[in-house]
Amino acid sequence: MKGFTSKIVHSDRQQAIEHGAVHKPVHDSVAFSFEDAHELAAVFQGKQPGYTYGRQVNPTVSALENKITAMEQGVASVCFGTGMAAIGTTMFALLRAGDHVVSSAFLFGNTTSLFNSFDRQGLNISFVDATNVDNVANAITAETKMVFVETIANPRTQIADLKAIGELCQQRGLIYVVDNTMTSPYLFQPRSVGASLVVNSLTKYISGHGNVLGGVVTELGTYDWGAFQNIYADYRKGDSVRWGITQIRKKGLRDLGAALAAQAAHDISKGAETLALRMERQCSNAQALAEFLQQQPSSSVEAVYYPGLPQHPQYQRSQDLFGRSGAILSFELSADRDIWQFLNALQVVIKSTNLGDNRSLVIPVAHTIYHEVGPKVRADMGIADTLIRVSVGIEDVEDLTDDFAQAFARS
Repeated sequence: MKGFTSKIVHSDRQQAIEHGAVHKPVHDSVAFSFEDAHELAAVFQGKQPGYTYGRQVNPTVSALENKITAMEQGVASVCFGTGMAAIGTTMFALLRAGDHVVSSAFLFGNTTSLFNSFDRQGLNISFVDATNVDNVANAITAETKMVFVETIANPRTQIADLKAIGELCQQRGLIYVVDNTMTSPYLFQPRSVGASLVVNSLTKYISGHGNVLGGVVTELGTYDWGAFQNIYADYRKGDSVRWGITQIRKKGLRDLGAALAAQAAHDISKGAETLALRMERQCSNAQALAEFLQQQPSSSVEAVYYPGLPQHPQYQRSQDLFGRSGAILSFELSADRDIWQFLNALQVVIKSTNLGDNRSLVIPVAHTIYHEVGPKVRADMGIADTLIRVSVGIEDVEDLTDDFAQAFARS
């Protein structure tokens, strides 16, 4: 099977499933038994595969990890209870006090908060405009171990110079982590730009239904872990391509305990089967909605931010890398309009946080997810008080454009 959806739909059956089930069943046991104590010890010591304790291994979660690995054309994956846990645990497992990280300045708000916390705990984080590789290169120091970027930034949709940054990281021997959440493995494989590790919030497009939390990090097999001094001696065994992901599982997932529950893994796995179908519809809807908003008079809309619009600064980059431009957009209402009246006038689109849901969602950015950072940081990031983020769903596109049209008329 060569097709993206065919491989995902049938991935569970690549290994034997209990009782001939079509889906991998939910294994809600915390512990697993062995007939022979020698076998129990061998699994604990990593001499043979198997399941010991649910905090770091579970058959249902393993089936999902295999599915994500196939999506990302990787080597292995580790799932977590949330996307934030995937990012935080990866950094905890691989980095040490004094290490330096170069990060995009245009990050999901909680990721920025997390990185600031790591900075206070002894890591050094430099935030730069990653849409230009020169800014990343100029920030690298002798202590730099990692570069972290997102594909499409939330909420202003900036696109990092992904390919050039990948080449830079390979030249400098740096771990290159790409958060693929906003594009998903359907639109983009970070392996194509030389990423070392890829992060996905499973809560978003991969699950798609807004009903379950989860995160994952995938090893892509492109980084030389043998040259990375932070790998502990216990994990310098076997094929070096797996040293990094093994340390993430053992020193990260096991020690911090941010495990993904079996039922959540099962729900995410089912949602993932329709990822391609949903993303096609969502991207198509987002393109149409962005064009609709762009056509509104300046008395209604001040600016629209969507990579599928030719005037977007990274429009060509989006076309070259992704083909489709994703399903998140944002726009600034005219300063003469009342943002609250406009939002409350929407009837189909839901006023809520989250991204990647089948339902379209809107949120006033400056007053919610970026309220805590303060006006100066918002100004530096180009987040106006009238900025509205839209996570575009799978509704009939006419219902979306009609809803925005009537909201403009009523507000």
